[in-house]
Amino acid sequence: MTMSGSSANQEILYLSYDGLTDSLGQSQILPYLVGLADEGFFITVITFEKPEVFEKLQIDIEKICRDHKLKWEPLKYHKSPPILSTLYDLLILRRVVKKLFVTKKFDIIHCRSYLTSLTGLWAKRKFDVKFIFDMRGFWADERIDGGIWNLKNPLFRLIYKFFKEKEKQFIRTADHIISLTENARIEIQSWHIAQTPISVIPTCVDMDLFDPEKTAEETAIVRKNLALSEENFILAYLGSWGSWYMTNEILEFFSVLASKMPKSRLLILTGDKPDLTKYEHASRVIIRKVMRKEVPIFLGLANATICFIKPAFSKKASSATKIPEAWAMNLQVVTNPGWGDIERLSASGMPVIMCDSKSEYEKIASFLGNIEVKNRREMLVGVFDLQSGIHKYKGVYQSLIIRE
Repeated sequence: MTMSGSSANQEILYLSYDGLTDSLGQSQILPYLVGLADEGFFITVITFEKPEVFEKLQIDIEKICRDHKLKWEPLKYHKSPPILSTLYDLLILRRVVKKLFVTKKFDIIHCRSYLTSLTGLWAKRKFDVKFIFDMRGFWADERIDGGIWNLKNPLFRLIYKFFKEKEKQFIRTADHIISLTENARIEIQSWHIAQTPISVIPTCVDMDLFDPEKTAEETAIVRKNLALSEENFILAYLGSWGSWYMTNEILEFFSVLASKMPKSRLLILTGDKPDLTKYEHASRVIIRKVMRKEVPIFLGLANATICFIKPAFSKKASSATKIPEAWAMNLQVVTNPGWGDIERLSASGMPVIMCDSKSEYEKIASFLGNIEVKNRREMLVGVFDLQSGIHKYKGVYQSLIIRE
C-alpha cells in the first residue's frame, strides 16, 4: 500500500448542520471547500439551510458551487419543536447519506461538529469510510457554559451525558480529529482515550476580502452616511451578542472609554438585537446587521475591536474568527485571558491587549487612543490566512487516502 500525494479522483462527503447561506457558512465553510475543490478534490457537501436566508442567497451560493465544481445538497433546517426537530433533521441526513453511498464510493466523510458526527460514526461503521471528526469545540460543554442547557433539567442532563459519551466514541473511532486550538488538543490527549491524530487548524481569514486598502472608498461612504468623522474613536464588536460572549463587560468597558473620549462610539455588528434601552451610553452605540461582504467595510471604520469571552472549560477550544479578521484590517484587539489559545498568541507577539479584570478598564481605555496604526497583516500569513487553512486540510485529506 502506498500513500498518494495527488488529490485526483478523491471523493469527499462533507456534512454540516450549519448552512452555506449562514454567515458562519460563508466565512468558515464555503471558502475552505472552494479552495479544496480547486485543489482537485471532488466534494459533495450536505448542509441544513434556514429558509429565511436560503431564499435570499440560494442563487449566489449555487453559482459559487457550480463555478468550483462543488456538489451541494441543501436540506431544510427545522427549528421547532426543540430536540424533536433536530432528531428529525438527523434522520433525514442519515437517509440522504445512505442514498449517496449507494451510488458513490466516498474516500472520506468529513463531519463538522458533533451532530453530523453522529452520522459520520454510523457511516464509518457501515461503509468503512475514513471519518474526520472536525470538532470545532467542546460542543456539549458549550451548551452548558452558554446557558442553553440547564443540567437541573433531567432531559438536558440526559442529553449532555449522551453527547459526552459520543464525544469519546468520536475520538476513539475517528481517523483524524481537527481542533481549533492547541489547548483543546492538549486537553483531549490528557484524557488518554485514543491515539487518534489531531491537527490544529484555527479559524482563518480571507485576506482578499478583509483588506483595508480594497475597502477604503466604501468605508468612507459609510462613515459619511453615519455622520462620523476622523475625530470619533470607534470601538467595534463583531458577532453574536450574548451567551458566552461577555456583553455586560463590553458595555462597562465602553462606558469607561466614553468617559475618557467623549467622541468615542461603540459599533456593534451583529445579526442579533441587543436591548440597550437602559444603557447609559446608548446614544453613542451604533448597531448594524451586515452581509458578510460588508463586514470589512464596516470594520474599516474602527480604531480597535473588543472581544470578551467567558473563560469557561468549553472555551479552551474556541478560535474566534472575529480576531484574525480584525488583525487583517490592521486593528488592535482588546480581549480577556482564559479562552482558546489567546495567551499563547499574545506571548508570540500577536497584537492583543489583554484585559485581566475590570480594574484594568481605565488603564487600557487611557492608552487605547494612542496606539499607532501598524500593518498587522503579515503576521497572519501561515497561521490565520485562508490559504494556510486550506493547505492544512489538504494535508489531512491526503494523509487518509491510501491506494493500492
